Amino acid sequence: MGGFVGSRLTMSAERAHEPDSDHRRPVGVSDETVEALGALSEALERTHRARGHLYSWHQLTGHADADLDKAVELLRSAGHQEIADRIERDLIGLNVIQGRWTFQVCEEYDALYYATFQALEADARERLAGGRPHLYEAELKQKRRSPGLPGHETAP
Repeated sequence: MGGFVGSRLTMSAERAHEPDSDHRRPVGVSDETVEALGALSEALERTHRARGHLYSWHQLTGHADADLDKAVELLRSAGHQEIADRIERDLIGLNVIQGRWTFQVCEEYDALYYATFQALEADARERLAGGRPHLYEAELKQKRRSPGLPGHETAP
């Protein structure tokens, strides 16, 4: 085993302090380009979060609509037929936006805005940085870590 301790199994001291190849800036990519791609990536990440909130809205609204069945039942059993009938007729199953339930809003968001955003961000990364993700963050990690300390390694 002693023969394997050489350069084949251990990285050189210089390489051990660099990010992995997927997160290394390609030659010729400027600081401004890395910063711009970082801003674009951050905007996409916010869109991922917004999409999650949209799906939460979808599920919460759907569950609230289903919960109305119990409310209508209880109103009827309490003798409030007219109010129960009105909720059943005017609110249960009502479109949340003209002609659409929440699932349709989610589908349109995904197909139009979300898909376009993902495609343009991926295209920009591919054209400007060879498809490498999170270059800005990888370089920030290099600047902020303490080389040689446990928990500050460049890679797993």
